[in-house]
Amino acid sequence: MYTTEQLKELLKKRLSKKRFIHSLNVADSAMKLAENLGEDMDKAYIAGLLHDICKEDPPELQMRYMLKGDMCLSGAELSSKPLWHGPAGAYYIKNELGICDEEIVNAVRYHTVGRPGMSRFEEIIYIADLISDDRDYKDVDKMRELAFSDFQKAMYEAVCYSAASVIKKRSFIPASTIELYNQYTYLCAPHKKNKEKK
Repeated sequence: MYTTEQLKELLKKRLSKKRFIHSLNVADSAMKLAENLGEDMDKAYIAGLLHDICKEDPPELQMRYMLKGDMCLSGAELSSKPLWHGPAGAYYIKNELGICDEEIVNAVRYHTVGRPGMSRFEEIIYIADLISDDRDYKDVDKMRELAFSDFQKAMYEAVCYSAASVIKKRSFIPASTIELYNQYTYLCAPHKKNKEKK
């Protein structure tokens, strides 16, 4: 098993400075969220570090890793290159680095697209990627606050933000993302609260 410092050195070689700093920031956010939610902080830090490990690999290499991984890829994922690094990264950390912890592998696999029934650990990496210190999109401060005060609402807002971003780009939305959106719409949307008041 690699030490945290060894993983950082590996990432320095594989990633640009900007992407490396992002990875460190996501790891920090993941560790803080894990502490707040009673999850394994060390594991969350490692998953945060590794989530974008294949982000800057050539597309053909990402595709090769992704297809070798046999990870129930949807047509939408296969058709959208920006989504390849998640399944590619999951394959890489499992088969090249020997990191077989299922929670870490799944967190890397689904940190971009999400899926219904995500574990709390997977959700932590999903949110940490959106609230890391280098993020500066509109309402990021609100998202950071929600992540530590109402995690379920933060997940709902995060998947809404992700889906809206993809629609704005006129790109493909994987079925797993739509199902995650539907899951959190059911759990958090106003219609549910209105029914409960009646």
